[in-house]
Amino acid sequence: MPEPRQPRSLRVLLVGEESAGVQTLNAVARTVHEVVAVMTSARPAAPTASLSAVAARLGIPVWSAALVQDKEFAEEIRAAGVDLILNVHSLHLICNEVIRAARIGAFNMHPGPLPEYAGLNTVSWGIYNGETTFGVTVHWLAPKIDAGDIAYESTFTIEEADTPLRVMHNCVSRGIPLILQLLETAALDPAAIPREPQDLSRRRYFGRQPPEQGRLSWRRKASEIVNFIRACNYAPYDSPWGHPITMSCHRQIAIIDAARTERPSTTAPGTIRACDEPGVLVSAIDEWVSVRQVEVDGWRGDPKSVLKAGDVLTETPRARVRYGC
Repeated sequence: MPEPRQPRSLRVLLVGEESAGVQTLNAVARTVHEVVAVMTSARPAAPTASLSAVAARLGIPVWSAALVQDKEFAEEIRAAGVDLILNVHSLHLICNEVIRAARIGAFNMHPGPLPEYAGLNTVSWGIYNGETTFGVTVHWLAPKIDAGDIAYESTFTIEEADTPLRVMHNCVSRGIPLILQLLETAALDPAAIPREPQDLSRRRYFGRQPPEQGRLSWRRKASEIVNFIRACNYAPYDSPWGHPITMSCHRQIAIIDAARTERPSTTAPGTIRACDEPGVLVSAIDEWVSVRQVEVDGWRGDPKSVLKAGDVLTETPRARVRYGC
């Protein structure tokens, strides 16, 4: 019988950002594989927790992530003997010459099921769309964003109270084992790495801007309104979408937090009712919504001092929407 193949140590180039990049680096550093360099651009408020700081503590060189856009950088990758490129939450578009420079291949850990959730802010879009299941995908990099063949994927449930941070946490916690599975397979037999072409007829690509230009319409179902508000809630961090905006007495109000009551309403949408214990009741098309927190003119807090019973919240004119409230 032929001798079983022995795994070998791989030379890995990690292109990453955010906590996901840090967690991936720590996971790979605990294996037999060598991280040749880390490529990043993030400069967070807490530099000791940054990917570059963690790499420095591990004695790993740090390169600028912007280099992945330079086709001449491919020569440096080949010279460094890079086997695998791992892209984890970096938004720099890696040029095709660099993708092809890795001996085995280049892979992206994408926070979303593919091909249905390609693009940006996918965890928010999943919550906004009312998804009850979501996923993370490790796919081969291709010139078209999030369109490469799928290597590994994992799915999980979105709970009713999950925020984008929780869904992202689930993507990362399930994605890192997929990265380790990729490394294990590549070390034994690179030809065994799965390559499942995406059905691009099912592809949906989501952009950076929020849905409805950030304007909240009370003429929607309560579940849709609450999902929109929840999809923007990145507390304690800033939301990439800002928060949904509504109008009250010519003032623009951001709705930060809200919940369904499952109490039917036949009152005109947007009508404010007497307060309930946690907040203020506002009518959707089908039931009352409990608004728990708002922001007005830079002040954030209890809506009871802002929203008055009998007033009607209206949709913000497009020209007046301010993102990032």
